Amino acid sequence: MAAASYTAIRYNYRMTTNSYRLQPSSRAPRWPFRLALALLISTLPGCETSRSPAVDRAPEPGERFLANLKQLTFGGQNAEAYFSPDGTQLIFQRQESDTTCDQQYVINADGSGMRLVSSGLGRTTCGYFYSGGARILYSSTFHVDERCPATPDFSRGYVWPLYDFDIYTSRPDGSDLQRLFRSPGYDAEATLSPDGSRIVFTSTRDGDLDIYTMNVDGSDVRRLTNTLGYDGGPFFSPDGGMIVYRSWHPQEPSEQEDYQALLAEGLVRPSRMEIWVMNADGSNQRQVTQLGGANFAPYFHPDGQRIIFASNHPDPRSRNFDLYMIGVDGTGLTQVTTHGDFDGFPMFSPDGARLVFASNRYGTVQGETNIFIADWVEP
Repeated sequence: MAAASYTAIRYNYRMTTNSYRLQPSSRAPRWPFRLALALLISTLPGCETSRSPAVDRAPEPGERFLANLKQLTFGGQNAEAYFSPDGTQLIFQRQESDTTCDQQYVINADGSGMRLVSSGLGRTTCGYFYSGGARILYSSTFHVDERCPATPDFSRGYVWPLYDFDIYTSRPDGSDLQRLFRSPGYDAEATLSPDGSRIVFTSTRDGDLDIYTMNVDGSDVRRLTNTLGYDGGPFFSPDGGMIVYRSWHPQEPSEQEDYQALLAEGLVRPSRMEIWVMNADGSNQRQVTQLGGANFAPYFHPDGQRIIFASNHPDPRSRNFDLYMIGVDGTGLTQVTTHGDFDGFPMFSPDGARLVFASNRYGTVQGETNIFIADWVEP
């Protein structure tokens, strides 16, 4: 879900000022000392983060799709966990405490070996494996400032910040960090096509929140959506023929004015979103859900005919999000999780046998979000 993640908006960030910028990618970058030191420390063999092993948990009553549920992370805020191509690892974003910023971590799918893979500077979001698992990509703000970005002003209501993210790539251990491309504004929410040839992502480069694709080297950028409003959180279908995403297109003049005013301030209001699909070239865009509330974090079921997503549509004013499934034709809505707080960011393993998601269940403090994995059972 990127910068607009459920957990991220609750954090308190320090105010920032510009401190340095990376050099153009056509020449060797002159890395600041603290960045180089952070990268070195994060990749030392002795700096693998020691955490509790995975703990068996019982699914909630009614969670008939889930078996052998396990909790993989403990403490802090953890979200957006996505599998490696071989299903053995997960990359996810984690905030250790209220005074730190989201960074990217990799953990084995059994809960062992959690380790920091981003620089530790700025804020990061939307990690994903690519190049057959030989590299990772994620978005970061550290080219603007090595400190955490400032918290948005909530005087205008519940909003998400659209920080100045650019997309970076590195080896899975965090080394060989490169900026994939540079453009002003928000570039994030990047994921990969099944054949590994195209990256799909969300950007404000043309003045709106739209979905784009590009080659894995950052070339051949193509805009797929162009309707006023937020189009984001894209994922390819298993065969690469479709893209699923979340969207809200304001219709009333007052809504459009509010949306554009917030966008000019680097903000978006996320309380109303529906699930959409389109062909991989941007054609045949169509709305799947008409539920009301906030529907987000969609991901295709391995059969390519159903979509799993998070929603609070039974009570749009609530922070109680559950996972649901629905057919690409908008039929067959089915509830997957029943926990009384937040469940979100679902992803199936490459073989379709497991589901990973983030949840507030079993938190030691209110609002704590952790990563859970379960066997997927078709009733």
